[in-house]
Amino acid sequence: MLEEIRVAIANIAHADELKQKVEEALSLNIDPLKILDCVSKGLDEVGRKYESGEYFLMELILAGNLASEVTNMLRPYLKAKRRISRGKVVIGTVEGDLHDIGKNIVISMLSSAGFEVIDLGVDVSAEKFIDAVKRENPDILAMSCLLTVGLPHMREVIEKLKEKGLRDKVKVMVGGRPVTPEYAREIGADAYGADAVDAVNIAERWVGGTDK
Repeated sequence: MLEEIRVAIANIAHADELKQKVEEALSLNIDPLKILDCVSKGLDEVGRKYESGEYFLMELILAGNLASEVTNMLRPYLKAKRRISRGKVVIGTVEGDLHDIGKNIVISMLSSAGFEVIDLGVDVSAEKFIDAVKRENPDILAMSCLLTVGLPHMREVIEKLKEKGLRDKVKVMVGGRPVTPEYAREIGADAYGADAVDAVNIAERWVGGTDK
């Protein structure tokens, strides 16, 4: 069932078909976080098809709309799982990238795991990330991008954190379809989140959480 949901997102299935699959998964008591993770993986495939030329902007928009509908369906179930705040995360999609669905899935999962999440939105400049770190004093700064155009801006944010004397005050996690563990190390990030579930697990380790 989970694989069917991933494929439905990747192939941009009709909304009613996807909703039916999600409802079936919920009726089988499948963890909504696992459903969200499959949506995230489906979006990764959509991103790959877009950059290879198989998909175009319209397909990106349609896939994003599908993912948003699933997230809205799951929101009541995710709220029921929330706990007392375990830490604060500032998150945003980096400058040059206007895609937020993958980021929003991570936000939903972090919130469900008990984190306070400050969402800076999309196309976030390095200056806005720095201002947010100063203002919010978060435990974690998370940056996302769907397209390769965003990669240099992740490096820029980390460099500016160093310039402002803030780098040692916050853990930095990067993720998104074009990001790799090697690139994360190269730019000086503390961790690479392979997907939404991985991002939550990393955040929990960093704040000393024991619920996995």
